[in-house]
Amino acid sequence: MLRETLPKPPKTIYDIGGGYGEYSWWLASLGYEVHLFDLSETNIAMSGELAKDYPGISLAAQEVSDARSIPRPNESADAVLFMGPMYHIVDRKERLLAIKECFRLLKNNGVLFTAGITPYATLLWATTVFGKENRLLEETAFMDMAAREILDGEHIKPASSQYGGIGRSHFHSAEELKSELSDGGFHSTVVHGVVGCAWLAPNLDELWENPDSREALMKTVRMLDKREDIIGLSTHILGISHK
Repeated sequence: MLRETLPKPPKTIYDIGGGYGEYSWWLASLGYEVHLFDLSETNIAMSGELAKDYPGISLAAQEVSDARSIPRPNESADAVLFMGPMYHIVDRKERLLAIKECFRLLKNNGVLFTAGITPYATLLWATTVFGKENRLLEETAFMDMAAREILDGEHIKPASSQYGGIGRSHFHSAEELKSELSDGGFHSTVVHGVVGCAWLAPNLDELWENPDSREALMKTVRMLDKREDIIGLSTHILGISHK
């Protein structure tokens, strides 16, 4: 989806909240000028380790930065990847500050890619592994957590639970993601269900290694990509917005 939507290289991309830069290094290898920003010093340090996988390729920058205040001029990026901050920033006002920062950084006609986790993701996952990997559905603390996620998107990991997944986060429905992006200045967002139902397939890792099986799974993802009535099944969603 990135390759289909991004302007052709060489263009400038800011990967904000990009972790240790898996997207950054890949995009740099395609000829883009990529600046990686992340709040974690550890992630930025780990980014250098990926250089060995991309000989002759370098990033324009690897900097510890807060998504709400990126040290770059106005309208200096052709595209922004915003693939983690929306669920890690739990306060809505702070998320809007980060979205407005992306708007400031983007050139006119620039594109923003925003990832979100849906409010059903934890409960759906726990259901698929129930009785095989854990018995979380029988646990009151876990089910209370899942009920809260569905109610208002707030993911608060209980201390008394055996759940070992992601910590304090905010999970977005497709409608809420579009609403927050609109409030931040982006009024032309299309939300995609980038996982669809493919993740429910038994033996997924094995199937993914087979080209024919992989393509069959991807067909199911494309069929449900923009179906608003089932997009929450995807667990992960991607908003694509233009300035």
